[in-house]
Amino acid sequence: MAKFKLDEIDHQILDMLIDNTRVPFTDIAKKLLISAGTVHVRVKKMDDAGIIKGSSLTLDYTKLGYSFIAYVGVFLQNTSQTKFVLERINDIPYVTVAHVTTGKFNIFCKIRAKNTEHAKDIIFMLDDIDGVYRTETMISLEESINDKKRLMHDIFNELN
Repeated sequence: MAKFKLDEIDHQILDMLIDNTRVPFTDIAKKLLISAGTVHVRVKKMDDAGIIKGSSLTLDYTKLGYSFIAYVGVFLQNTSQTKFVLERINDIPYVTVAHVTTGKFNIFCKIRAKNTEHAKDIIFMLDDIDGVYRTETMISLEESINDKKRLMHDIFNELN
């Protein structure tokens, strides 16, 4: 499959969509001095090429009462249990991210909880999964960097 070529217009479109996935194509078109049809065609091409994968909505979990964030490293009794354990982890809605990893942990999870008591309950749920040997938890004091644009800008500069 040929590598999809992004130009400066594509980059600017992506830049605006990262800020707000719901921005109307007409607003993007006005800012870039192109037609809304051109924006639509370019977004469709990037979508078809797999560069854009859906769109997402960012929730303010703190306002929803889930301000406690922790990262839980999961140690498995056997790596052959990874798929089974991931299926069980997927049943716990408070685990918002899970990665199969190398190094210290077999699986690394991000959890969101209401408070420390709730987080303890979630961690116990993880501990109770068959195949989990033990867990190790790190509490997030603050999310200091969550920037989707810096990497995109760097990738774009490398392509040009």
